[in-house]
Amino acid sequence: MYPMLRLYEDVLANGAEAALPPLARMVFLVHGSVARAGRELRDGDAWSGEATIALKAGPGGACLWRWELTDSGGDGGRLAGPGISSREKLAARLETLPKGRLLLRGDSVAFPAGGCAYLHRHQGPGIRCLLEGGIRIDTHGRSTSYGPGGAWYETGPDPVFAQAADRPTRFIRVMILPASYIGKSSVEYLNEEDKAKPKSQQYKIFADLPLTIEGP
Repeated sequence: MYPMLRLYEDVLANGAEAALPPLARMVFLVHGSVARAGRELRDGDAWSGEATIALKAGPGGACLWRWELTDSGGDGGRLAGPGISSREKLAARLETLPKGRLLLRGDSVAFPAGGCAYLHRHQGPGIRCLLEGGIRIDTHGRSTSYGPGGAWYETGPDPVFAQAADRPTRFIRVMILPASYIGKSSVEYLNEEDKAKPKSQQYKIFADLPLTIEGP
């Protein structure tokens, strides 16, 4: 059975509290603030781990994007409780999971207006979610455009071309990669002439979390 990568959006009202069970995950704070283990996290912060997490929203509430690696069973990851709204944005069965030891990579990718990512692939599958701007993704012979909040899945080995809109664009993503890529770029450009071209995108790594599970 293949594991699943799931992306949830959790909206917490002022002072709402939630407890997350132990799972491999990354949580990105879209806006607002939350307290976790005595530390306040604000817009653009992220954290990762496999332990239980207790959260309490600040006075302005909070919106979270939460990626979790789970088994292939039913969706039990929606949060519940007073002042909490939770929904699954996207789930994907990881049929292209790399072999051997794995890590969970969480990062952001930012483009200037009109920037692009030349035809490329990655070393493992993942789910992206657009934070700002707009983007067109070309893969599997078709093009799909996304606006803020739009989420999509990339298998890893399948070629992808990305074209940002005419405004600054940024998405947040979580990928499952071979453990040997900790701290290293996972991108591989497929056209020889593109490899030496200047690249417009900028990256910020939030998490490189070694996983206890292994690929097939």
